[in-house]
Amino acid sequence: MASNPEEIRKHQKLYLFIGCVLLIFTGVTVLMTTIDLGTPGVGPSDIAAGLAIATFKSSLVALIFMHLNSEKKLIYKFLLFTMIFFAGMMTLFVLAKLDPITFSFYH
Repeated sequence: MASNPEEIRKHQKLYLFIGCVLLIFTGVTVLMTTIDLGTPGVGPSDIAAGLAIATFKSSLVALIFMHLNSEKKLIYKFLLFTMIFFAGMMTLFVLAKLDPITFSFYH
């Protein structure tokens, strides 16, 4: 924790800078809704761009405001496991959606 006024001002400047960056990228996210990236409507490129911006913004919040940039290595192991589990679950959902076999209980 910061104990003297100089350190507090340094942290204050960092928080204000990150807040401005988040505000700017919120504006970029809103502007992305007006830009057509190739496919009419919402396409895969629109979703990928939106997720990339959201990932960047959430990483800034987690690293700076939640102070994860100074954590021990164990927290990163838990985060890595969580990301791998999440990616596996999303893969299962996509594979289930792409399954050509359809079965109706009521037919």
